[in-house]
Amino acid sequence: MRHARRNVQRIARFAAIGGLVSGGLMVSHAVASETSDESQAPNAETRAARTGQELVSDLGTSRTAGSWIDAKGRPVVAVTDEKAATAVRDAGAVAKVVPYAMNDLRSTTAALKDAPRVAGTSWSMDYASNQVVVRADTTVSAAEWDRIAKVAESLGKTVRMERTEGTFTPRLNGAAPLFGGSGRCSAGFNVTNGQANFILTAGHCGPVGTTWFADQQGSEQVGATVTGSFPGGDFSLVQYGPGTVLSGADIVAVGNGQGIRIVGAADPAVGQKVFRSGSTTGLQSGEVTGLNATVNYPQGTVTGLIETTVCAEPGDSGGPMFADGLALGVTSGGNGDCQKGGTTFFQPVTKALDSLGVTLASDPAGNQATPSAGNTGSANSGSGAAVPPGTSSAAPGAVLPGAGGSGSGGQTDSVASALERVADFKSLGPGLFVIAGSLVALVALRIRSERGRRRYRNEYSQSWG
Repeated sequence: MRHARRNVQRIARFAAIGGLVSGGLMVSHAVASETSDESQAPNAETRAARTGQELVSDLGTSRTAGSWIDAKGRPVVAVTDEKAATAVRDAGAVAKVVPYAMNDLRSTTAALKDAPRVAGTSWSMDYASNQVVVRADTTVSAAEWDRIAKVAESLGKTVRMERTEGTFTPRLNGAAPLFGGSGRCSAGFNVTNGQANFILTAGHCGPVGTTWFADQQGSEQVGATVTGSFPGGDFSLVQYGPGTVLSGADIVAVGNGQGIRIVGAADPAVGQKVFRSGSTTGLQSGEVTGLNATVNYPQGTVTGLIETTVCAEPGDSGGPMFADGLALGVTSGGNGDCQKGGTTFFQPVTKALDSLGVTLASDPAGNQATPSAGNTGSANSGSGAAVPPGTSSAAPGAVLPGAGGSGSGGQTDSVASALERVADFKSLGPGLFVIAGSLVALVALRIRSERGRRRYRNEYSQSWG
């Protein structure tokens, strides 16, 4: 009888140990899937942005007037007829019927562009209100405001006029850490044409031939501007000096020794939450409020920009804007500061890459150039620099330790997503449940076995006196 119980206990013990092993494998598989396959998947906002953009592309500019993400995170598409609205709803998005199509809004922006230029003004498409919003900063005089208002009146209800505080200027400064003849800027993203490596930054930072240094004393040369666009666009390429080795080329610094891995480029959607890093103010976040924006800086007019509520200050120019591990833009200019807020405009990365014929260093299609012999440049300097030390093997958008940079920071979507993955009970729960059950079974078997031994010793001692 005792032998039978022992056999049962052995079987139960082996089953419990097997449960521990199985549970451990289940947890390992869940963690592996979270950090490999699912980490490559875009988050909800990025998926919503893509859905809206694809619907607008499919339905055409004569039947739609843009898309955005609403407060609930849903893609919303402005349409001009009920048939298009039905197609949008069938695709799982929200439809809003509006009077003006994208073609009408583009006609309005073209008329504004043809009007006499007034420095200190901007306009962008507000998809939610189905209007083009014209803004004027504090440098615009009453007479200039009246002149713009007359143009707006002639265009009808497609235009809305607003006054804004501060001054629309490029976010350039005369302090540190991409130092050049024009002052200080911030590095954006690392890019390559397959033969050479570059920093993508703002065009207004310096003309072709500008030499850039990592320090104000000019002892650590980074490279020189070889091409760019400003005004018109606001982007340029700084070619690294010979022999520069890019460490963590797909990482952008976000301050506090951390960085974000960039895995591709995309166009944002109105309503999307975005992040920006810069050498003056570090990591900041905000929301996209408009696309195809035009800004009349004192230095010239720039078109096709992204309008946001992200704050920026002088010296942040050229710094990267991103979300969900995707490069979205480089900082152009705006008004306000990071104490009272303001509007900041960004050069879209996709347009800059196409115009310059380069790809992100993180793009699998873009082969990073092999460094040649020569002087070594510094690729790790500055808050917001595109190449802090780090690793490119982390999940997209993950916060990485050891990325160069300073500046106060803000919160990132990567931190939240990493915590969500770790705390995802749906993937880890079954494995943890099996482990817990197996541990309880082993403890119970141990207690039962110990009680049996005590009972046997008592009986043995009584039998033999």
